[in-house]
Amino acid sequence: MMQAEILLPPAAILLAGSLLLPLLPRRIRASAFLVFPLVALAIVLTLPDGATLRVNFLDYSLAVLKVDQLSRVFATVFGMIAFAGGIYAFHLRDTGQQVAALVYAGSSLGVTFAGDYLTLIVFWELMAVSSTYLVWARGTDDAHRAGMRYLYVHLFGGSMLLAGILLTLAETGTLGIVALAPNQSAASWLILAGVALNAAVPPLNAWLPDAYPRATVTGAVFLSAFTTKTAVYVLARVFPGWEILLVLGVMMTLYGVVFAVLSNDIRGILAYHIISQVGFMVAGVGIGTALSLNGSVAHAFSHILYKALLFMGAGVVLHTTGTTKLTELGGLLRDMPSTFWLYMVGAFSISGVPLFNGFISKSMVVSAAGEAHYELAYLLLHLASVGTFLSIALKLPAGTWFGERKSLVSSRPPKNMIIGMGVLATLCIVYGVVPSLLYRQLPYAAAYEPYTVAHVNEAVQMLLLTFVAFWFLRAKLAPEPTMTLDTDWFYRMPSRLVKSVVVDGVGRVFDGAEEIVKHGVHLVARVSRNPLIVLHMMRGETSRNAAWNPGYDPDAARLPLGLLLGLVLLCAVGISVISILWLLPPT
Repeated sequence: MMQAEILLPPAAILLAGSLLLPLLPRRIRASAFLVFPLVALAIVLTLPDGATLRVNFLDYSLAVLKVDQLSRVFATVFGMIAFAGGIYAFHLRDTGQQVAALVYAGSSLGVTFAGDYLTLIVFWELMAVSSTYLVWARGTDDAHRAGMRYLYVHLFGGSMLLAGILLTLAETGTLGIVALAPNQSAASWLILAGVALNAAVPPLNAWLPDAYPRATVTGAVFLSAFTTKTAVYVLARVFPGWEILLVLGVMMTLYGVVFAVLSNDIRGILAYHIISQVGFMVAGVGIGTALSLNGSVAHAFSHILYKALLFMGAGVVLHTTGTTKLTELGGLLRDMPSTFWLYMVGAFSISGVPLFNGFISKSMVVSAAGEAHYELAYLLLHLASVGTFLSIALKLPAGTWFGERKSLVSSRPPKNMIIGMGVLATLCIVYGVVPSLLYRQLPYAAAYEPYTVAHVNEAVQMLLLTFVAFWFLRAKLAPEPTMTLDTDWFYRMPSRLVKSVVVDGVGRVFDGAEEIVKHGVHLVARVSRNPLIVLHMMRGETSRNAAWNPGYDPDAARLPLGLLLGLVLLCAVGISVISILWLLPPT
């Protein structure tokens, strides 16, 4: 009995909570929401290493729960962010969003502890559906369209993942999740493609900056935490040491930074920096050393905390002003100083400022690249860090909280939103000041010391030089009210042509067929009013216009008696001839 309690899957707590929550009185749902992540987190922390819970399904033994240090560290931060997100959304009275958030967090835990591919793909698809609702719940036409694109893309990615799983099953006869050797088979590449889509690896990334800025205020916080990081977890579990991931990861770090600088939407900027920061994690997995893998895991942990904090700050701005466009914001510091300073904790964390958690995690990946003699990757990762500080910690705050006031603060944010930000800001600082709290949870044996004189000096110099460059170039970096197309260009630009051919063209064909049928039916209806008038038309005894006259005169329509007798006689002769021929013996 005790063992069954210990091996209770944490995902089951959140999924059960999503079913129970709508049955509770509305006034206590927000409080109840907080209970489920806390219970799940407690279970995560007490599960014994190596514990496995198996369930028989058809001819397979499924490991629906498999615990090791890699799964535990991801599950820990997932539970933490679900709780902090619940505080931030405490004022919310939208049961649909609350249920979707619990399902989303629970399915992410399900992926993290999955020991077989069938369990993984079930929770993987559940993540896609529940997260889509957090986009749709915004209630705008724009959000609905973005949610549909988001869902289609993730269903496509899930299809690739499922195809890879089925091929793996056909080749190996097992569904167990194990690390794969590089360039192993077509099945491996399909699984990699499906996971890479969820990690927003370009060119499979346009769904992220398309959907996240259009999600609800609280939904974007949850979106920032789970989908891409569960993908990083699977990459670390299945694809360590695949050098293609180093190339893709470095490209992601720069790609996200460039598009973030071009973006005018503050949540769009943060969305692009998810791509950039996940690039560090993907690169660490590609390097494949113990230090780089620890760096990827540590940076995923740190990123979930500070990125959710940044989206919380952007959400407060949206909640109070009704806009997230930099060209429509400015001068908000006087109205929301607490939001600004808490946001800056996240900004300093993502920028790798010493004493904040990003400093102790991102540098592990960069150092691992140097130790593995990937010199170009080492330099490019440093360059991406500069771009992050430029856009997140300098450009975005300058355009939002400083300068000329361009928008009105229509309401004050609920206190719980500020408290939720405070919880995450505290964690960002605590882990940054005491890195051993995180390092002791990492899965691989690799010593690392972030606070060396050389490392701190290097970081400070880069930050100061970036600030000076921003100060002199701030006019050129000013936001512009433009929309920058990403790889979505490939389906946005030809959309009119595709719509004309596939939608409008098919519609025109059906419309034409409908018109032909309508005319035919109309003709039959007219003829049916006076069938015999057609014979009069053929004999020239009446005009076409008179023929279509709806009036019916039996005297005018009646055929001559001789003609009728002739037709009857002709039919009788024909029948007689056919009968005689039928009765003749064969020759």
